[in-house]
Amino acid sequence: MKVVLIGTNHAGIAAANTLLDQYEGIDLVMIDRNSNLSYLGCGTALWVGRQIDGYDKLFYAKEEDFKAKGAQIYLETTVDRVDYEQQQVYATDQSGEVHVFDYDKLILATGSLPITPQIPGNDLEGLYFLKLFQEGQALDHALQDPAVESVAVIGAGYIGVEIAEAMQRRGKKVTLFDAASTTLSNYYDPEFARLMDQNLKDHGIDVRTDEWAEEYIGNEDGHVCGLKTNRGEYSVDLVVNSIGFIPNASLAGDHLKTFDNGAYLVDRTFKTRDDNVYAIGDCANNYSNALQSDSYIALASNAVRSGIVAAHNIGGTHLEGAGIQGSNGICIYDFKMVSTGLSVKAAKEAGIDVAYVDYEDLQFPNFIPENYTVKIRLTYDRATRRLLGAQLASEYDVSMAIHMFSLAIQEELTIDKLSLLDIFFLPHFNQPYNYMTVAALKAE
Repeated sequence: MKVVLIGTNHAGIAAANTLLDQYEGIDLVMIDRNSNLSYLGCGTALWVGRQIDGYDKLFYAKEEDFKAKGAQIYLETTVDRVDYEQQQVYATDQSGEVHVFDYDKLILATGSLPITPQIPGNDLEGLYFLKLFQEGQALDHALQDPAVESVAVIGAGYIGVEIAEAMQRRGKKVTLFDAASTTLSNYYDPEFARLMDQNLKDHGIDVRTDEWAEEYIGNEDGHVCGLKTNRGEYSVDLVVNSIGFIPNASLAGDHLKTFDNGAYLVDRTFKTRDDNVYAIGDCANNYSNALQSDSYIALASNAVRSGIVAAHNIGGTHLEGAGIQGSNGICIYDFKMVSTGLSVKAAKEAGIDVAYVDYEDLQFPNFIPENYTVKIRLTYDRATRRLLGAQLASEYDVSMAIHMFSLAIQEELTIDKLSLLDIFFLPHFNQPYNYMTVAALKAE
């Protein structure tokens, strides 16, 4: 079977490994416009902030490994078009040579693209994005210049908050802007997000919420030197744009259906309307178990699972994705936050009559000298009592707890089912009255 895979990052790598390791007779062609594959972009801030030694280990798969399994790899090769009727992919490599690849099955793993603010000055030098390895490398190099003192970050989602910390660790004066009333507003309710706001401020980052960029100001050399917002003007030496991503689904043409935001529309096997074409990762929609409808959440963990599911179906094993909850986490200056499912805000926006319960307690019994406060919020459907989401925040690593809540949402458990869950107790780990079950018990 001839399989052409367009895109070799998380989703594409997962699909390629599944096909090559578990199925025979797969003639796989892997194409990517980039010069590298399998870059863990989530590690960029750790590298830029000098919390890890370098970037080498952020690449978790090698070109030669796939070649050893029999795959053909074409890097720095751009796909120009797909002839869906003839089942052919047309691509041009860096030398200008045009290649035509026949396929029995096509996998689109084209990812997402950073959103460029459509404001005056967006073509100036000194504006950076963080998607590709080369972009992280360029930012890292720019920060080595001692003349770069004041930096601005536009967008306070995960990438924006993480890179703000990284640049502050590099000794820069950092101002973080977001149009929302808090940082991380797409993941956490304000009561939780404000904890991160304060954490950032405590470490010297100037957090500017309810404020957005209206113009980048350049000097006579065409380099950014200032930023105009809805509230004022700032002198800056460098700007990082991190306002979000859009799916890279330009190959859809008139042939493939797309989701509300332009992503390839797929079923639970990640097959498009064309039986011979699958779409995986950030370029495709996914199914939200919390919303119980199609959705779009671009996360590496979602991408990996979609690649595995699509590959098995191509290989002949029927498998449907389990859906997603959007589970995520962040650690900034050792303050940790994790969430899954829907916040109160997101549930209300979806038209759900949502209820929630908040609880705060210590991680360990109070006789343990080194202890940590844990804050938790559970959201649930007021009528059905179905669990919709969970948020936790602490200086302690509470990240493993979110997986239980993720499974509970996937399996449509009610909040009452969690209230008497069998959770062991040992002072080294937790309290006899566990904050997860106590929170559920307090649900009205």
